[in-house]
Amino acid sequence: MNQAHAMRPAADDALERVRATLERDDGASDLASLAVVAGLSPTHLQRAFRRRYGVSPAEYARARRFDQLREALREGTAVTDAVYEAGFGSGSRVYEESDRHLGMTPASYRAGGAGASIRFTTTTTPLGQLLVATTAKGICSVTLGEDDRALEERLAAEFPHAERERVDAGRQEWLDAIIARVAHDLGWSDADVPAMPPLDVAATAFQWRVWDALTRIPRGETLSYGELAAALGVPKAARAIGRACGSNKLALLVPCHRIIREDGSLGGWRWGLGIKEQLLATERAMKAAQA
Repeated sequence: MNQAHAMRPAADDALERVRATLERDDGASDLASLAVVAGLSPTHLQRAFRRRYGVSPAEYARARRFDQLREALREGTAVTDAVYEAGFGSGSRVYEESDRHLGMTPASYRAGGAGASIRFTTTTTPLGQLLVATTAKGICSVTLGEDDRALEERLAAEFPHAERERVDAGRQEWLDAIIARVAHDLGWSDADVPAMPPLDVAATAFQWRVWDALTRIPRGETLSYGELAAALGVPKAARAIGRACGSNKLALLVPCHRIIREDGSLGGWRWGLGIKEQLLATERAMKAAQA
């Protein structure tokens, strides 16, 4: 047996011990302490952990703490209590990073988006109705559905206490830009593609990495969860890839519809398998026409 191959299970076990330690949050979260747990040098651990899980140990721990914070806030825990129960030593640090991880301040998130102002519009597409929503900072939601009512209910469920205002097409530059990009990318319009507006979506570093990789899958092609995990250098992270796809709030912009199961079946899609099947067929036809 190749020596490198024989050593791989031991290295995998070491990384899994580190990940489990971070999940338990028992205090050993600095790189030096985690290196002792793994039996590796800090430099080797940092490199190997990122290669397997897509993020550094520190980024993994931070994302886990924000997951705990998000859950506590949803349950109605007071902001100060939720911050410290999630393991943050400083409330100011949470507020500094809350835009990236929560999409708004902890107090606003706890209140279901209270204080946030969301403008949205809908439009009819060959795939059904499309809703695009934006905050003052950027696009926060792009969703597909059968009708406007269902889409608006979904937006309200995500941000039940935000100020939500419907605007007509032509009254909001960012909303119009997204609609124009979607129409162009799927062959519904020959108009020039406008500049991509900024985004205001909460995500971990790993989720952003997965979403970026999804945008690089050529139109008309698909990858399995395992194939994308391998392409990212984290071959054992297929399930994490699936969770990242499932958390995508930007339909079509982040083309998670191009991910299928290992056996070639479509798998799930939060906006409906019928739409996913139609969308993939449309993209395959566009690719064939351009060949």
